[in-house]
Amino acid sequence: MFPASHFVSRRRTQAQSRLPGRANLVVSSRPTPKLHLALIIALFFCWVSLTAAISHDRLPQLSDTLLVDTRVPVLNKDGAWVMMSQEEHRQLDRRHAANAVRAHSSPSTDVTTTIAIDVSTATAKPTQTTTAVSSPLPSPFDTALAANFSGTSGNCPSFINTILTNSTFKQCYPFSMLLQGSLSFFQAEKSMVSITQVLDATCEADSLMCADYLDGVATDLISEANCATDFAQENQVVMQAYLGLSTYAMLYSASCLTDPETDAYCFANAVTNLTDTSNVYLYFLPLNVSLPLEATPSCGWCTQQTMGIFQSASAVRTQPIALTYGGAADTVNDLCGEGFVNATLPAAQAENAALAMRQPPSLLLLIPLFAMALSHWLF
Repeated sequence: MFPASHFVSRRRTQAQSRLPGRANLVVSSRPTPKLHLALIIALFFCWVSLTAAISHDRLPQLSDTLLVDTRVPVLNKDGAWVMMSQEEHRQLDRRHAANAVRAHSSPSTDVTTTIAIDVSTATAKPTQTTTAVSSPLPSPFDTALAANFSGTSGNCPSFINTILTNSTFKQCYPFSMLLQGSLSFFQAEKSMVSITQVLDATCEADSLMCADYLDGVATDLISEANCATDFAQENQVVMQAYLGLSTYAMLYSASCLTDPETDAYCFANAVTNLTDTSNVYLYFLPLNVSLPLEATPSCGWCTQQTMGIFQSASAVRTQPIALTYGGAADTVNDLCGEGFVNATLPAAQAENAALAMRQPPSLLLLIPLFAMALSHWLF
């Protein structure tokens, strides 16, 4: 005789055998190796794509803290730019004023000059032939490059020379590279005709193409293979070159503004104004030079439009203009009235367009792969 439990167990076994497919159904509580592999691959590709997008597209950081240079650019007797502190600049102005007073108060001496004129030459009919002399345009760093580059390889000065002789660079003819370190540009600023010729040349360039090209050159300049060490040591030539390259777009727009009343370039009017050169200082704001305390920019169309360009450019907080604009705008509004220029910086541009477009696909890459792995696990 079999116990009752034997028959119950047997009936359960027979009932289970009659259910189709139940005997082969095995549910495992542990994930399969394929799921592990799919998740690892998904995470790897997400990390690689995100890292590549950030490393290639993020704007170069100058440093953790960008220091504002409050010194004032002043031209010395040799025609070279030197940087002076605010106090040194005020002392220089006082010396110039004192010299002007002494020159005005000193007795003048009449000087008679006798010029001998050949009668035959004087009575001859003058010729009408005019010879046009074509003078070369000013060049960046037209004096000898500083010899205090680090290292002995010469890669940095060689790269800078390569930039200056490049045909595309010459075609772009960046105004931003002339403001500092160009003696020939200083000479051209003394005449409305010559400075207009310079601005005509720089403003006829394809600004969009040149901005893209010069941004790339700026990145190459501070690479390890070229001038990274000198850039970290704040070599004057390297710093001027980097700022000139990276501020091309905003200074192109500012230098090519023309006064609607005179049809002259705003910069040409500013630099040839012998009574007040305060407006010239505005063009040094993108180059990390603060507006001097005693500067009194004019309250005209050119000042308003120039500051508007710089205000828009200050959205990129890694640019020096983001630090120098606010104080300059306050000074202009103190002189010209509240709201003459917008003294508020625009919303910060945290990342460039390329990075913003690339990041979402790299993050969303995980979703379809995870869904495929999950469906394979469940079904």
